[in-house]
Amino acid sequence: MSESKAVIFGSLGPRLSAEEKAFFSGERPWGFILFLRNLVEKAQIADLVAEMRDCVGRPDAPVLIDQEGGRVQRLRPPLVPIDYPSGAELGAIYRRNEERGLWAAWVLGRLHAFDLAPLGINVDCLPLIDIPVAGAHDIIGSRAYGDEPNIVAAMGTAVARGLKAGGLLPIIKHIPGHGRANADSHLDLPVVDTPHAELSKTDFVPFKRLNKEVMAMTAHIIYSDIDPDECATTSRKMISEIIRGEIGFDGLLMSDDASMKALSGDFADRTRAIISAGCDVTLHCNGDMDEMRAIASASPVLEGEAKRRADRVTASIQTPDNSDEAALREEFASLLAAGTA
Repeated sequence: MSESKAVIFGSLGPRLSAEEKAFFSGERPWGFILFLRNLVEKAQIADLVAEMRDCVGRPDAPVLIDQEGGRVQRLRPPLVPIDYPSGAELGAIYRRNEERGLWAAWVLGRLHAFDLAPLGINVDCLPLIDIPVAGAHDIIGSRAYGDEPNIVAAMGTAVARGLKAGGLLPIIKHIPGHGRANADSHLDLPVVDTPHAELSKTDFVPFKRLNKEVMAMTAHIIYSDIDPDECATTSRKMISEIIRGEIGFDGLLMSDDASMKALSGDFADRTRAIISAGCDVTLHCNGDMDEMRAIASASPVLEGEAKRRADRVTASIQTPDNSDEAALREEFASLLAAGTA
């Protein structure tokens, strides 16, 4: 059996086309990611996930989704029981009562696992542990748990633990911190001019605290005091000295979406830049076949340290605990009601 390539792909619709099946079977991406366009009803989602894994011949292949809460949640009612609260709403509970806030964060993660695991989804792109600042673009905004590094770290840790208790794996994002971005990296390349020393005392703190998690997603942001030329995703200095060095993250490092306009060049060039900078895996989300072919052509087979980290990811999936779903849902509703009272 051939080895996996260092890439995660999306697909275009609720089922794989014959072209997609042939492409994924031939290129063998390490994982997949789902979006709203892929989600119709529960049995269909489970079938799509199974199709993806069948293509690569790996029943434990990572299948990702962005299920945060607030304005970023791909699964909404009736596919899940409720619209989940944003990070800011959870942070408000913490500010009223620290213990309740941390418990609400854990329960959120555990409820996401109850929703996602039966569909075959085994990775949630959460927790978001970015710290927004006044005047920054609102691409992070209410998605964040707050603006105090220790609170963000504590809440992110609790969410990650809840996900893992339900058999899902978290991804910490957007390392080393997206909260100061002055633009939406989907559309433009943000530049953060904050001094390195200040970033170390603020933005980097939650990532240091969660540096033992097995996956992280990069930020498409230039931190000009560290590397004025390349964004974190494509900066060897940022990855080696900051993410691997100062922050101490040794898990699987994946890029944010390679199709975002913060990056430049054709898709093969983007992929080579992402991998040569030190990312283990390239993420590509939109399912465009021409873009995926170009990315696949430049994606190496997972080997060496990247393969070690990838193998650690799949080995880290836990058997779900024996939490009572109905009881947790009732308790979560009470926590939310108390938090807004």
